Amino acid sequence: MIIEYITLSAYFILLLIIGKIFARFNKNLSDFARGGAQCSWWLVGTSILMAGISAFTFTGNGSAAYEAGPTFLVIYLANILGYAFGLLFLARWYRQTRALTSADAVRARFGPGVEQIYIYVSLLQAPFGAAVQLWSLAVFVHAVFGLPLLPLILVIGIITIAYSASGGIWGVMATDVVQGIVLFGMTLMMAILALQAVGGWSGFFSHWSDPGISESFRFIKSAGQFPNDRYTPTWIIVVFIMQLIGQIHLGASSKFLSTKDGSEAAKAAGLAMGLMILGSIIWFIPPMVSRFIYSTAVDAVAIKNPATAAYAVAARELLPQGLMGVMIAAMFSATMSSMDMGLNHLTGIIVRNLLPRIRHRFKQPEPDAHQQVRWCRLVTITLGCIIITLSVILSQQDQFILFDAYLFFASVVNFPVFLPLLAGILFKHLPRWGYLSMMLAAMVPGITSLVQEKLGGEAWTIQERGGWVLSFFIVALLVNLAFAKRAPAIHRAMEDEFRATMLRPVDFAREIGKSRDAEQASMIGRVVIGTGLLFLLFLLVPNTPNHRLMVLALALFVIGIGGLLMRVSVLARREASARPEIPEVG
Repeated sequence: MIIEYITLSAYFILLLIIGKIFARFNKNLSDFARGGAQCSWWLVGTSILMAGISAFTFTGNGSAAYEAGPTFLVIYLANILGYAFGLLFLARWYRQTRALTSADAVRARFGPGVEQIYIYVSLLQAPFGAAVQLWSLAVFVHAVFGLPLLPLILVIGIITIAYSASGGIWGVMATDVVQGIVLFGMTLMMAILALQAVGGWSGFFSHWSDPGISESFRFIKSAGQFPNDRYTPTWIIVVFIMQLIGQIHLGASSKFLSTKDGSEAAKAAGLAMGLMILGSIIWFIPPMVSRFIYSTAVDAVAIKNPATAAYAVAARELLPQGLMGVMIAAMFSATMSSMDMGLNHLTGIIVRNLLPRIRHRFKQPEPDAHQQVRWCRLVTITLGCIIITLSVILSQQDQFILFDAYLFFASVVNFPVFLPLLAGILFKHLPRWGYLSMMLAAMVPGITSLVQEKLGGEAWTIQERGGWVLSFFIVALLVNLAFAKRAPAIHRAMEDEFRATMLRPVDFAREIGKSRDAEQASMIGRVVIGTGLLFLLFLLVPNTPNHRLMVLALALFVIGIGGLLMRVSVLARREASARPEIPEVG
């Protein structure tokens, strides 16, 4: 276990160093919140993918794979389709809003009133989501090391706060790339080892016909087969729609605001889609293999829902000696990349869209660029402390398992808030009161279900709650469309201006000016190569020849990606030197 602890310590130090390195990029609020719109497509695309996964992927969703086979993959199919929409048109549109934060885009489309609603809902929504992710990571580490949950939550949270506050979005995305490379390398190794353990693909699928497994691994489950009728046709449809809406609504525009222009935003969405397809194939083989051959070991894990430890058990049984620490680091990376992006996104909204209103009300002067960066760091630290507190509270309750907690929150809060944000993109000239009316209508089923449950009534399933939310929203949308032609002229003009801006391509050279492609690739490339060289040290740990070969392959994979980034840096410098200089606009 000493090797694992050393590995984790080195990993944490690496993250802090990356945050410190990129801290010098933060000269103003735009730099801190969106990288000054100077981030390369590969940097943003990888960060988008990493922000979409967490340790929950390997605990909550891993438990679903262990218990019910591939049905839960509808979540990832929705993610892939959402990124496909981004590749085709949405990513380009959202970048071309020229917003600094997603709240800016909401204000441009709906007005300042809806912007404030969106801000306050985000203040409730984002910390809870991050807290669930932090909780899930602590569960994973607890299953492997047996360490108590509370200290784990505190340590992980503090480290994430440290590099997020230091490096801003630059530090967040840089760490996401490094973490993503390590994660994919480790999870690909895990998938290969798991398949080897069951005799390859043929052995893997042969277990599906086992009488004890075949029924639960059917893609469509029968009513009553699983608690709350999970994985039934209705569940599949509702969960798919909920997840898809979460990927494509206007509030999701923050994913693409850091790219240089619309074309780069589309490339980022395409990269995220490709990586999500690969991940959906390799991430869930190990928990299924745990069901086939390690079920006794999984059941022996001393946590409320042992299935959440299915991936951890497979890692413990299959990985070469010394690499368990790297796998834990990969799980850290998955969660930290979601938390840090959420932290940065919410920090940008508070400093850009909330605090100015408060200062205006109390007649306080506007801060200069350096003061804005200091405010960003202070807000990041404050939000991080709130997330840690919420995660501690969640870890002490026993009402929800991780998978159900995620879906419950998505159906009660996320779904009603996101649906009107998507409607604002798809439909023109909705009434001024359209967003609020649609949001409130969509919240009625969720609130009703909570009241009914508190009064001792029967608990609603996720699909019942989500289905009624969608139904109420559609009715409210139809009412709004009936009044669309009566929208005030000033409201129509505001929307027309928003759409004209959204459809006008970004001229990066004139609107932003300076490219940092070479710096990004060079700095991150060096860090990645250094990480790969450190992996070579694991060859000194006693292992079988096959396991040593796996370690060597992992190290070469990471070094190779680092070398590719260095090559990108060289090409970017050549391109920049051949391009005439245009003064930076800001």
